[in-house]
Amino acid sequence: MAETTAAQRLREYETIFLVKPDLTDDNVDRLKERVRGIVNREGGKLIRFTVWGKKKTLYPVAKQPRAIYVHTHFLGDSKLVAEVERNLRNIDEVTRYLSVKLADEVDPESRPVLEDVKMAGDVEETRPGAPEREPFRAEPAEEAVDTEEEAPEEA
Repeated sequence: MAETTAAQRLREYETIFLVKPDLTDDNVDRLKERVRGIVNREGGKLIRFTVWGKKKTLYPVAKQPRAIYVHTHFLGDSKLVAEVERNLRNIDEVTRYLSVKLADEVDPESRPVLEDVKMAGDVEETRPGAPEREPFRAEPAEEAVDTEEEAPEEA
């Protein structure tokens, strides 16, 4: 009886992974379906995918200043997280990933499956109609006045 109760209790995790910015929406959907298949195959329960869109990263990741952020929220065990991360590591389009445990012993029946969400992300810096910014220029320093020439001559 204790084994069936323990098997029904899962941990709650979230995984955020960064995808190369030049990927199309179809390719991002394929990645989502691959992760969804892994979670289902390993006995987990996927709660929601949220695509945060293309955003500027703090520093260049894989020589790219931007990335597509994808957030995955699911229930499972530590073996499931290891399998998801192993697959993300082997996908060339995924540049970074991070998994975090949110809660222990969650009843899967208490967590409904939510609809996938897609957000717009940041506005592109080179959007049409945007005013172009001038580069910062320091004000030219006042030229020093030569005081020797202006001094009256002493006899």
